[in-house]
Amino acid sequence: MAAHGAVRKERLKTKQTMQVSVRRLALCPLGVAQCGRIRGAPPARLLSPTARTLFSETGVWEKDYRTETRRRVEEWWHPRIMDQSQKDALKESSHRKKFYVLSMFPYPSGRLHMGHVRVYTISDTTGHFQRMRGHQVLNPMGWDAFGLPAENAAIERGLDPEEWTKSNVQSMREQLDSLGLCFNWDREVTTCLPDYYRWTQYLFIKLFETGLAYQKEAVVNWDPVDQTVLADEQVDEKGRSWRSGALVDQKLLRQWFIKTTNYAKPLLDALADLPEWYGVKAMQANWIGECTGCYFDFILKVNGEETGETLAAYSSSPEMVFGAAYLAILPSHRLLHGSSAVRSALEKALQPGRDSLTEVTARNLFTGHEVPLVISHKEAFDGYLDTVIGLPDCSEEDLSVARALNLKWTTVLKTQEDETQTLINSEEFTGLTRQQAFHSITQKAREKKVGGHLTSSKLRDWLISRQRYWGTPIPVVHCGSCGPVAVPEEELPVTLPKLPSLTGKGASPLEAAHDWVNCKCPRCKGPARRETDTMDTFVDSAWYYLRYTDPHNPDRPFDRRLADHWLPVDVYIGGKEHAVMHLYYARFLCHFCKDQNLVAHREPFRKLLVQGLIKGQTFKLAESGQYVKREEIDFTGKEPVALGGGHLEVTWEKMSKSKHNGLDPQEVVQQYGVDTVRLYILYAAPPEQDILWNVKTDALPGVLRWQSRLWQLVTKLRGARQLGDFPSPSLLKKKELTEARKIWDNKNFAIEQVTAHFTEDFLFNAAISRLMGLTNTLSSATVRVVQHSVEFEEALAALVVMAAPMAPHLASELWAGLCKIQNPLSPLLMQGGDVLQQPWPTVDSEYLEAPDFVELSVRINNKMCGTVTVPLKMSKDTEQVQQLVLDSPLGQKLLRERSIKRTILSPRTALINFLTDE
Repeated sequence: MAAHGAVRKERLKTKQTMQVSVRRLALCPLGVAQCGRIRGAPPARLLSPTARTLFSETGVWEKDYRTETRRRVEEWWHPRIMDQSQKDALKESSHRKKFYVLSMFPYPSGRLHMGHVRVYTISDTTGHFQRMRGHQVLNPMGWDAFGLPAENAAIERGLDPEEWTKSNVQSMREQLDSLGLCFNWDREVTTCLPDYYRWTQYLFIKLFETGLAYQKEAVVNWDPVDQTVLADEQVDEKGRSWRSGALVDQKLLRQWFIKTTNYAKPLLDALADLPEWYGVKAMQANWIGECTGCYFDFILKVNGEETGETLAAYSSSPEMVFGAAYLAILPSHRLLHGSSAVRSALEKALQPGRDSLTEVTARNLFTGHEVPLVISHKEAFDGYLDTVIGLPDCSEEDLSVARALNLKWTTVLKTQEDETQTLINSEEFTGLTRQQAFHSITQKAREKKVGGHLTSSKLRDWLISRQRYWGTPIPVVHCGSCGPVAVPEEELPVTLPKLPSLTGKGASPLEAAHDWVNCKCPRCKGPARRETDTMDTFVDSAWYYLRYTDPHNPDRPFDRRLADHWLPVDVYIGGKEHAVMHLYYARFLCHFCKDQNLVAHREPFRKLLVQGLIKGQTFKLAESGQYVKREEIDFTGKEPVALGGGHLEVTWEKMSKSKHNGLDPQEVVQQYGVDTVRLYILYAAPPEQDILWNVKTDALPGVLRWQSRLWQLVTKLRGARQLGDFPSPSLLKKKELTEARKIWDNKNFAIEQVTAHFTEDFLFNAAISRLMGLTNTLSSATVRVVQHSVEFEEALAALVVMAAPMAPHLASELWAGLCKIQNPLSPLLMQGGDVLQQPWPTVDSEYLEAPDFVELSVRINNKMCGTVTVPLKMSKDTEQVQQLVLDSPLGQKLLRERSIKRTILSPRTALINFLTDE
């Protein structure tokens, strides 16, 4: 059987290799592979565009940009752009300013979807732009490769999840390459490989050693379909799993947590130092909540004897902690339902529906005071709290409970004559105002490591345990003598054992790997058992941006010098669905690494660019809600009708197979071309808005038309330079010089606007609109201006260069055509190199100089009547401008005998409009 399986696996591997080769041959012209060299083929000779371009290859520059031309352009330039990108990535340059553009890495499902294409188009465009600005750019890519989908697929197909994942990674990398995306592939990371998760385990141990990773029994969210625990964030408002959609059960299990609540206040405060994050900062702040209280640690006792059970209790008034009367827990608390040493004592005292005083006491590790434990009559406290400190001095409700149970407490608050409140009976904090005591007590508690970290009542610690196989093993062994012990650093990674089969049912699959589970305690060398839970994949993705800075380091997660050089990420691009969980965890881990002196930066991401969805048109039967395929619909009438009968609801929804509204990116690229798809994605909507994918809308025809017009501009210049006369600006007449000046103005305005869109607001759609405007200006230029002006030549060069990050293949061919024109006037066309190697255009210094005078357009009753020159200093003052116009020859002629009812001076443009009696 094993031999037969090996043969079958080898056949499958051969088949996949053949399919990849056939696919590559189909994509590549004349046997030159786009995605790498075809095995057995001679190396392709990449000729420089100055020596041989498409038009010289065919003998002529084609007049129009047809579909066949586009195909040949992309086939020719694709491998050259990719090859040049890899060469540029290898050039280390310490004198260049760094720019780190990061797109959220994908889960390797095996197929790209249009959402992937959108995020990676944005990052690729940004990367090209910043390189052209002279920056050393880091634009890495990797794979968020652990997780449930791979394990579930392996269960369904009887495959090894590792083999399934590796196959998908290979397939998706080829798809990314076919889109011409220039990632730093030399920095590729894959979270399921031991050379990566070794360091995930290392960081976990650091958290464990500082007391931030801990294990406790907890009522958890259990997904009955995926058979695993879900974090609170992974359950929607209807109580369903974010992945399987199943109704979630509540189950009591011993779980691993990371104490993110200790960092709540620093994480909240640090948001103020970040630029606007498209509303995500508000979402993060809302998720964390107002950090106005803290936890204190308690040790539980029964009959005066310590039980070994510890408890953290919350107070919204920590300055009053010396006045605690009791500790209250909910009836649903883990102590009443798990294997706690105090469970029997609590059950004995429980009186449902009433506040129940128990014989369990709790010693506050900060104050040293001991208070009784009370089981509250309540179903819930504020937020997610399940344990609170009763403080009668500052709560009428707490006072009522304490009196009803006949409890004693110490008064700790005194109101002075001036209404200020100070502390009494609070040891060294006596005499402080409440505000002073709040800061002093919480700071002292943090120093003693017994609580005091400011957090909110709505935030809980991060639950990271998963009872599944395909995840990072938690590097802890459980010893009967020593308790939980971290695996020594030199023994990392703790690798996943191979399992003969996976069922996805019951306890953690790693329980079945007996040889792996049974081990020796690193501390006492006695018998021990490995932890069989694995980590949630959010742990893997909480630090991948750091590993990219030093991806092959065998000695540590990353070299601090390299991490400090590249961090913070200059722009982080991804979906808004990760605005809370992933960003919160990634920010937390960076704060932690800063405190461990692993990095200098506390915040990992500078700018955040969240993208909207790409939605497809969806049809479903109104009665049943069943989704219908397009081929099952009759579109001949006014309204679409299902062929099988029934009224259809037409909506726009996130693309998915189940809704029959998805698109295969490769099919779309094959139909329209890589550049067209890139331009459509960038032009159809601002990044944060959803795109309703509809090829009949203005966006697609618009970008198709624009590409043709760009091509025609190069055709126009090449044609004008072949008319015979040697180009000479001195031959231009006054009217033509004015036209050339207008082109110069428009060029500079476009450079100014497009650069701002690329660097500040990422409105690529507005950038394309501005470039279309410059295209219009150049298209209307007269033949003599095209033939003799340096302004037209330089404006067209700037236009092509600015289009290059968004449409690199077309722009590369246009640039090659520009550089071969006869008798070029501008040195820009003589400096050599492909378009992506050109420096980004800058605004001419003369354009930036503020003029002393401005030419003001004059309208009367909305009709253009002429212009008047006015001093720039007065140009925004309505009264002064009105008087200057009235005193001018134009005003004397047209306005002297009219009654002016109203004067409107435009705040944006140099224009004044007089509304008069006719």
